[in-house]
Amino acid sequence: MPVDGFRRTVLATVLAGSLILIGVAAAQDSKTASDNLSGPVNSAASSKDQGNQVTNVKKQQEDPLKRPITERQRRKNEKALHQELSKTYKKWLDEDVRWIITDQEREAFLKLSNDEERDQFIEQFWLRRNPTPDSVDNPYKDEHYRRIAYANEHFAAGIPGWKTDRGRMYIMYGPADEITSHPAGGTYDRPIDEGGGTTSTFPFEDWRYRYLEGVGQNIIIEFVDTCMCGDYHMTMDRSEKDALLYTPNAGLTFYEQMGMASKTDRFTGGGLERLGNGPLAASQSAKQFDRLEQFAKLQAPPVVKFKDLEEVVTHKISMNLMPFNVQTDFVKVTDDTILVPVTVQIKYKDVTFQTKEGVSSGVVHIFGRATTLTGRIAQTFEDTVKVDEPSELLPKETEKSAVYWKALPLRPGRYRVDLVVKDVNGDRMGTWSRGIMVPEYSEDKLATSSLILSDEMEKVPNRDVGTGNFVIGTTKVRPRLASADGKPPTFKRDQKVNFWMQVYNLTVNQQTHKPQATIEYNLINTATNKAVLHKVESTDQMGNVGDQLTLEKSLSASALTPGLYRLSIKVNDNVSKQMVDPTVTFAVE
Repeated sequence: MPVDGFRRTVLATVLAGSLILIGVAAAQDSKTASDNLSGPVNSAASSKDQGNQVTNVKKQQEDPLKRPITERQRRKNEKALHQELSKTYKKWLDEDVRWIITDQEREAFLKLSNDEERDQFIEQFWLRRNPTPDSVDNPYKDEHYRRIAYANEHFAAGIPGWKTDRGRMYIMYGPADEITSHPAGGTYDRPIDEGGGTTSTFPFEDWRYRYLEGVGQNIIIEFVDTCMCGDYHMTMDRSEKDALLYTPNAGLTFYEQMGMASKTDRFTGGGLERLGNGPLAASQSAKQFDRLEQFAKLQAPPVVKFKDLEEVVTHKISMNLMPFNVQTDFVKVTDDTILVPVTVQIKYKDVTFQTKEGVSSGVVHIFGRATTLTGRIAQTFEDTVKVDEPSELLPKETEKSAVYWKALPLRPGRYRVDLVVKDVNGDRMGTWSRGIMVPEYSEDKLATSSLILSDEMEKVPNRDVGTGNFVIGTTKVRPRLASADGKPPTFKRDQKVNFWMQVYNLTVNQQTHKPQATIEYNLINTATNKAVLHKVESTDQMGNVGDQLTLEKSLSASALTPGLYRLSIKVNDNVSKQMVDPTVTFAVE
C-alpha cells in the first residue's frame, strides 16, 4: 500500500474515533441536563405535572385570598363573623337605644333568632317613632343621635356623656325649657320651701320642663356634683347639694337659726329629704310620694303615643262609628306662614264614661296629620281629651260638647288633613279627611282671616299671649262649630254670640300715615230677610291702627228670637278702593 494511501486511512480512522467520542459526550451532557430539570427527557407526563405545580405556587403567591381553606378553617371564620355582628346588635341595644327602648321591646329583641329578624326589628323600631313615616327621612332618629352626640360632648365625666344622668335626661327628653346652673356651688340662699336660711352648696343644676308626656307638668330635675369632679347625678333629695349638711351649727335654716328646731332633727325625722323643719315642712312632706312617683316615671323610656291611631291614618282606613265635628280656620302670621287652627268638637253623648267615686270620666285620643299634594307630611299631632263630670249631673249634660283645638303653622298651598278620634273606654273610632286650601295673603290685596263664631272670647294675661288652647294673639277664642249634618253653629238664648276676625293689607294714607277704612256690620234674620242689627265703624275711631286690624265683637243671644241668622262684615278700604265681605251663619235656640 502506498504511503499516501496508508496515511489517508489512518487519518480517517482517527477522525471517526473523535466523532464517536464527541457524540458520546454530547449524549451524556444532554442526559445530565435533563436530569437536572425534571427527570428523563422522554417523561412527558411527569414534566406537565411539575409545570402545573409551579403555576399553582405562583398563583397562590399572587392572590392569598384565593387559596383553598379547610372545612375547619371555614367554620372558624363563620363563628368569628357571627361574633362580630353580634357586637353590632349588642351595641345598638345597650348604647344606641338604651334610654328609649321599652321593656317589652327589649324582651322581644332578645328573643330573635337571626340577624334578618333583628334588622327588621330595628327598622320597625324607628318607624314606630317616626313622625313622618311616609317620607324617607326620620326626624326622630336624626334628633336622637344628635342628642347622643351633644351629651357626649357636654356631659362626659370620666364616662361617656350618654351614660351620665344629665346625658340620659337630655337624650330622653331633649333640652330643658329652663336651666338654673351653679357650676361652682358656693353661697346659696335656700327658698322657703327648702327651709330658708343660707348655706354653701356643691355644684348643682336644676332642669325645668314645662311638660313631659307621661310624666307631668312643670317637672324640675335636680343634678348634684357631690364629688366636684363634673359627675352630676340626679337626686330626689334637695338637701344633697348642701355642702354644710354634716357640719354642726353651719348652714342653718330659718327655724334652726331662731331655735325653733335643731339641725339633728334633719336626720331623725325620716323621709326622702333632710331639709329640716320649716314653715312649709308639712306640705313638703305630703309631696314626698309625688316626688317618688316623678322619679320613677323619669326612669321609664318616653312613651310611643297612639300608634294604633297613626296606623288608621297611614293606611287610610275609613271609620264612622264615632261622630265628631271639625272646623279649620286661617289666620295670617307672616307673609309665608299661616296659622291653621283645627277644632274638634265631640258631644258627651258620643263618649263612653266610666264612673268612680261619684265622678264620671271620658277619655278620647286624637291623632291628626296634614300632608301636601305630593304626600309629604307637613304636620302631625296627637293628644288626649279628658272630661270629668259629677255622676248625678251627667244625664243632663248629654248635649254638652268637649272641644279640642290645635293650631298648625303651614305655608300657603293645598293640603289634606286626616283625623282619627278614638273613644278609649268604648273602644270606638271615627275618621275625618278633607282637602283644605291655605290662602296666600298678597301684600297688595285686601283680605281677612276666617270669621270665627265663638261661645267664649276673652283677653288673656300677657304671659299667655300666643300660647295655650284657643289663644290667637292676645285673645282666647273658642270656636262654635257647625254639625256634620250641615246644621249651623247654635247658641242658647242665655249665651253670648262672639265673633273674631282680622283684616290684612289695609292701605295706609301717605299723608296721615293711617288707613282709612269703614267696617259695616249687618245681622240678617234669614226667615224675614230683615236686618236686626246694622252698625258702621271707621278706622278713624279706633285709635292707633296699622295695615292690620283685629275685630272682636259680642252680642247677647237673648236679644234675638229663635231662628237662623246671617252675619256679614263689609270692610271698605277707602284708599285702595278695595272691599271684602265675609259672612257666617248661626242659629239661636
